[in-house]
Amino acid sequence: MDIRSYNREAWNREVEGGQNRWSQPVDSETIAKARQGEFSILLTENIPVPHKWFPPLKGTNVLCLASGAGQLKPVLAAAGANVTIFDNPPAQLKQDQLVAERESLSLKTVEGDAADLSRFTDESFDLVFNPCSTVFMQDVRAVWKECYRVLRPGGVLMTGSMNPVHYIFDLYKADEGMLEVAHSIPYSDLTSIPKEDLDELTEKGLPIEFGHSLTDLLGGQCNAGFVITDMYEDYMLDSPLHNYHPSYIATRGLKQ
Repeated sequence: MDIRSYNREAWNREVEGGQNRWSQPVDSETIAKARQGEFSILLTENIPVPHKWFPPLKGTNVLCLASGAGQLKPVLAAAGANVTIFDNPPAQLKQDQLVAERESLSLKTVEGDAADLSRFTDESFDLVFNPCSTVFMQDVRAVWKECYRVLRPGGVLMTGSMNPVHYIFDLYKADEGMLEVAHSIPYSDLTSIPKEDLDELTEKGLPIEFGHSLTDLLGGQCNAGFVITDMYEDYMLDSPLHNYHPSYIATRGLKQ
């Protein structure tokens, strides 16, 4: 299976369905506040990124990597950043373009694979902002290496990741409120679940997910050259796991 092509079409359908919270464009009030320096954006589900994580945004070159649709990128642009959006699904990029046109914002959108940022030269950006989307990418270490390459010295990678503990459970039973350990890590929809479950998932057109190990999520950033300067955890509120353990990890990595 061509994962990039499959997930591109799956997310196009999510946008067209209009129900996914990560594909809902921000309103004009949010943009107006961002223009005044008041903004709150997410790497994970609930907890906003601390403002102290950000460099001064005015004139900062930001790469928003696989980062939802019509939400945080226009906000960063309204706050004064020079924003480039790199994402796989065209429908996601279109949402950003619609908000940019509505609010008279300048955004650059580029379609492609997060593990291949070859369209950008070395040391092109001051900040890479990557919300929780590496679950849809097979080779997360390749993503970290490319992020390191395109950042300038002193540049920052902010990323949200799924804690692998989320994927050890039978996700179908978890949807019914039951936690039953069923899978090892690393996890893959392609190999970790029965074929009939995978067939049902693809028939519904849902994105394929991967549960990466902490070695790849955190150690992979370090091996790419980043120094992790801060982190926090967050909860998935519609999962029974939230009563026991966070499902998300947000990290701030520095290129020295």
